[in-house]
Amino acid sequence: MSIEQKRAWVLLVTAVLGYGVYLVLMLSAARDRSLPEVDYAVPLLGTIGGSIVLSIVASIIWGIFSPRGDHRVDERDREIGRYGDLGGQAFVIIGALAALLLALLEVPHFWIANAVYLAFVLSAVLGSVLRLTAYRFGMPR
Repeated sequence: MSIEQKRAWVLLVTAVLGYGVYLVLMLSAARDRSLPEVDYAVPLLGTIGGSIVLSIVASIIWGIFSPRGDHRVDERDREIGRYGDLGGQAFVIIGALAALLLALLEVPHFWIANAVYLAFVLSAVLGSVLRLTAYRFGMPR
């Protein structure tokens, strides 16, 4: 397994794990009040930061225990990386448009921030899945 394929796995797992932790924190805090009334900023920033740190640490650890040949990145890895990035960017655009629409409708900040966070998570998940699928089955024609 190449280092880029391992990084795709790390990104997929940390994105899903981080968002899952955030959902649990939000839903447990909203037991006695509505979701927009919950203090979301600290858990949101904490889970994003935690996901980033966990992703970096996992990539470093996986890189340390990888054979030397796994650290090379060839043309196929770069092509698969571009493919995953382009596919994942669709959700960033959708999230930006959703945030813009919510802001124009003067929806509470909670929903705008959560739309953007969900778009980032879906972008990371889709990009990782596309990369892993391309590594497993090849690039689509």
